[in-house]
Amino acid sequence: MTSKHLLIVCNTPSENTQALANAALAGAQHESIENTRVTLQTPLETNSEDVKRADGIVIGTTENFGYMSGLIKDFFERIYYPCLEETQGKPYALYIRAGNDGLGTKTGVEKIITGLRWKSVQPALILQGDYQPQFAEQVKELGHLMAAGIDNGIY
Repeated sequence: MTSKHLLIVCNTPSENTQALANAALAGAQHESIENTRVTLQTPLETNSEDVKRADGIVIGTTENFGYMSGLIKDFFERIYYPCLEETQGKPYALYIRAGNDGLGTKTGVEKIITGLRWKSVQPALILQGDYQPQFAEQVKELGHLMAAGIDNGIY
């Protein structure tokens, strides 16, 4: 069977956000995933070719000043036009580590993705307020579900 690819792009400025990125990776690499390889990258190391090669994307960002992190915005600015015509319909999932309500971040990311014409596979996961250990479990489940959907040809 042809191998598929899930790309996870996360901004990880803290120990907690790195734990969330690692949880997304762990979920996506669950033993039930047989034909999908997973790559975890920072926004700075990810380019348009990485996005084009991926069969799906998980994006993780912090909420900074009521908006997505600067590095995630930079990622979108660099990949937007090179990917615009070639990645339409690409499945994605989003999680937001929000100190406030995360709604400005969600809106900002979704506006860009609307322009790219990617397909959301589930509502944005907003991890709001003080860090809670269950956040990592929620992100792990998101990673697993995204990889399982790609692995089984659902997305």
